[in-house]
Amino acid sequence: MSSSSSAAEQRRHHAVGGRELVPLAALIKEESRTERHAVTRSRICAREDGGVGGEVGEAETRRPLLRYGCAAQSKKGEDFFLLRTDCARPSTSSSSSTTSHPPTFAVFAVLDGHNGDAAAIYTRDNLLNHVLSAMPQGLSREEWLHSLPRALVAGFVKTDKEFQTKGQTSGTTATFAIIDGWTITVASVGDSRCILDAQGGAVSLLTVDHRLEENVEERERVTASGGEVGRLSVVGGAEIGPLRCWPGGLCLSRSIGDIDVGEFIVPVPYVKQVKLSNTGGRLIIASDGIWDALSSDAAAKCCRGLPAELAAKQVVKEALKTRGLKDDTTCVVVDIIPPDQTIRPLSPPKKMNKLKSLIFRKKAKDQPNKLTKQLSSVGMVEEIFEEGSAILSERIVLAVEGEPQPTYRASTCPTT
Repeated sequence: MSSSSSAAEQRRHHAVGGRELVPLAALIKEESRTERHAVTRSRICAREDGGVGGEVGEAETRRPLLRYGCAAQSKKGEDFFLLRTDCARPSTSSSSSTTSHPPTFAVFAVLDGHNGDAAAIYTRDNLLNHVLSAMPQGLSREEWLHSLPRALVAGFVKTDKEFQTKGQTSGTTATFAIIDGWTITVASVGDSRCILDAQGGAVSLLTVDHRLEENVEERERVTASGGEVGRLSVVGGAEIGPLRCWPGGLCLSRSIGDIDVGEFIVPVPYVKQVKLSNTGGRLIIASDGIWDALSSDAAAKCCRGLPAELAAKQVVKEALKTRGLKDDTTCVVVDIIPPDQTIRPLSPPKKMNKLKSLIFRKKAKDQPNKLTKQLSSVGMVEEIFEEGSAILSERIVLAVEGEPQPTYRASTCPTT
């Protein structure tokens, strides 16, 4: 067996905690059934599919409108994106008989490849199918949304496993957002960030950057697993560049692909699910060509007042103005708009003179906790699910054996 095949096998073994992986759809179905009996839901799920009828306790609610745009500047040709608004969600027999149009959901993704574009292209073309194949059949909409975080984990792992059988050393980040009505579910590995700019000015992170340089928890996980984290050494013993995982020298701690980096870089995604209020909001999904130049707040603020297509171009323009074209730079903007509202983007910020601007920035810097509290109170975003463990056995396998489940909770999203 070649060294690359051996590394891939070790990585897959590590990802499942050393156990044989049983069919993921069966695991998710079992978990869903267990949770339906064990958990008494305190809130009524509003019906967002439109139409008449539905399950007991559901109320008819109109779905939001989606408007989106994408802009990109290429340096290496390894950034890719996915824009789908017509994905069919399997419906139950009761909903299919009472709804004239089959329920749909939208998918928006950004993939930033490295060491070639093969992993990014394969992930773009196959990840959605792998997620859907992991979903049990015959679920209600509420059950479908409830099972979606685990199906995303299963889809990421299967995409990674199948790509590694091709023997190519390419790797990719993946940030994958599914919008179903007012509910947004985001799964991500790597550093292609997704933010939510809610009406009212609250900017929330829906992803975690898996960069060894900034993410202390990921550094500790890698080193605790036996990996080595350090900078690139050059002649004379000097160390340069960002922190990397060795062997392989990757500066990310999670990715899809990367068959040559060993078992410490895993494809298990961070997943977050939120529900917007009916005031709507804006998603910005972008590769690190944006985030290396702009903060989350700066990206959100620079494009307020613009429709989605122009907003994406504006974010790219601001990033290039700040840093120049040093990397592939891709941005996807999605506006989630109330159906009864005239299509208009988020209100632009009021202009301030230079003196007021300096005073405001100083106050914001001096009082970060107060600012965060103010922002979080106006976002009207319900956080439903969040889980970031890198160990697959903690995300899916152990759940079937009666181990603790990830907690569902309702709270305000943390703001930047």
